[in-house]
Amino acid sequence: MREIVLDTETTGFDPESGDRIVEIGGVELFNHVATGNTYHQYINPERDMPQEAFEVHGLSIDFLRDKPKFAEIGQAFLDFVGDAKLVIHNAAFDIKFLNAELRWMGLPQIPWEQAIDTLAIARKRFPGSPASLDALCRRFGIDNSSRTLHGALLDSEILADVYLELIGGRQPDFALSTATQSSVGDDGPAWRPSPRPSPLPSRLSEAEKAAHDAFTAKLGENALWTKMA
Repeated sequence: MREIVLDTETTGFDPESGDRIVEIGGVELFNHVATGNTYHQYINPERDMPQEAFEVHGLSIDFLRDKPKFAEIGQAFLDFVGDAKLVIHNAAFDIKFLNAELRWMGLPQIPWEQAIDTLAIARKRFPGSPASLDALCRRFGIDNSSRTLHGALLDSEILADVYLELIGGRQPDFALSTATQSSVGDDGPAWRPSPRPSPLPSRLSEAEKAAHDAFTAKLGENALWTKMA
C-alpha cells in the first residue's frame, strides 16, 4: 500500500481570494514504512507575500521569484502522487488549495476519499486534547526541535512519524518494503511475515517443568493452570 504524507505552505487561508501555494513537501510510505522517496517543490505564487504568512514559513517573494509556477509543476506533482492515499494534517485546508491550483490548470481534482486526515484521527483518539502537530510530537516523544518555522518537507517527515504512532505504532503490520528509492508508481515486492514451518523448541528445562507442575498441584483441581493444561 502506497501513501504520501503531504504538507503545503501558502500565502494565506483562501485560494478563492487570491492566496496561492508556495511550497509542497511529500514523503512516500509503502506498507507504512518510509521508502526514502520524497517530493519537494518551492513555487512562485505570482503575487506578494503577506507578512503574517512570511512569519509562519519564512518564504519571501524575493526567494520565490525565480521558482517555477504551479502551472509548470502541477502535472509532475500529480504524476508523483498517482493514486496513493494522501496523509495530511487538516486535510481540508491542503486539498482545498491543491484542487484550486489544479482546477486553474484544467487538471483532474484530488478526490476527498484519497485523503487521510491525521487531525481527525487525533481528535477521535484523544478527544478534548490539543491535536496540533507540535502537541502530537510531545505526546509521542517525537523530536521536532528543528521545526522553528513551518516547512512543507520537514513537516511531512515529522507527520509521517506522528501518523504511524496514531495508527498503532511504527510499522504496525511489521511489513518491510523493498521499494526504497523506487520509481513513481513502482511498488515493488514486499516482505510479509509467515508462520514458522516448525515451532521453536521449548527453552524450559526438565527441572523447571517439574517445579512448575509441583507448584500448580498445590493450587487444587480448579486452578487455572490445570484447566489450561
